[in-house]
Amino acid sequence: MRAGPYSVTVTVPARIHLGFLDLNGELGRRFGSIGLAITGLRTRVTVSRARRAQIVGPEQERIRRYVERLQAFLEFDGPLSIRLDEAVPPHAGLGSGTQLALALAAAVRELNGLPLDTRGDAYRLGRGRRSGIGIALFDSGGVVVDGGRAAESRAAPVVSRIPFPENWRILLVLDPARSGVHGEDESAAFARLSPLPGEQAGRICRLVLMQALPALVEADLPAFAAAIKEMQQLLGAHFAPWQGGHAFMSRDVEAALALLEGEGALGIGQSSWGPTGFAFAPSQAEAERLVAFARRHPRCRGLDIRICQGLNRGAQIAAGTVAAVTNL
Repeated sequence: MRAGPYSVTVTVPARIHLGFLDLNGELGRRFGSIGLAITGLRTRVTVSRARRAQIVGPEQERIRRYVERLQAFLEFDGPLSIRLDEAVPPHAGLGSGTQLALALAAAVRELNGLPLDTRGDAYRLGRGRRSGIGIALFDSGGVVVDGGRAAESRAAPVVSRIPFPENWRILLVLDPARSGVHGEDESAAFARLSPLPGEQAGRICRLVLMQALPALVEADLPAFAAAIKEMQQLLGAHFAPWQGGHAFMSRDVEAALALLEGEGALGIGQSSWGPTGFAFAPSQAEAERLVAFARRHPRCRGLDIRICQGLNRGAQIAAGTVAAVTNL
């Protein structure tokens, strides 16, 4: 193991999970998903060589578990100082756990002069068991489709990566008072959910392959958004038993998205288990108009509504060449 730099900072964008492709699995692969990297929310962690181990910032217990696993299979020596400067809200449907795990793995590898292994580290750290988009977006950004997991798959293979149009905007609706299904509850939900009927899974796959992806290439927002909305409706009905009988985890987010759609927003849906919702707008000006309207409405009080762009690059890894001032 060759010597690396004194400190490494990794910055990873949040992601929106636009939906699963095949919750049926009769073809031998299950899940499959489509998602995109976004600006505005990110995880930023700095790992430094230190005199004694320390963790500064939120998510300390989760960071400690990941570092212990990394140390076990990478066999690096010496204490680390870890500082989490920014973090995507946990359990909001924005991929915070995968981002943090992969950011730490990339930083530790760079610090110790080891090559990146995004897919391998995700598997070793218990990420990407269902969706592979968080792993793929760490490397590339943009809009990614993964082909689902077979029984022997470590991570779902990427089958498509397309840049998100620069002028389109994403309206993000966060509910700080709610959390999405996660951890053991999420595993239980997937274990108890009945398979999605093959006809519906086939419809979703057709929407993605024959409508959403071509529309991205041709920058046709109405067609892209219509495909996303229909697949979200199918999936929302399927997951409703674990969301209080509703297509959205947060009724406030659901109401806000209905208001935005009534004003012209397109492609409303929920990212993963939520509670975060999303919609699309064709331009910055239109996005600003829609967000201003929503923020004035009494039904949207308590929600965090913001404008994001698609991000067509992956994580950024910056190595420090001077000794980090830690544990002094």
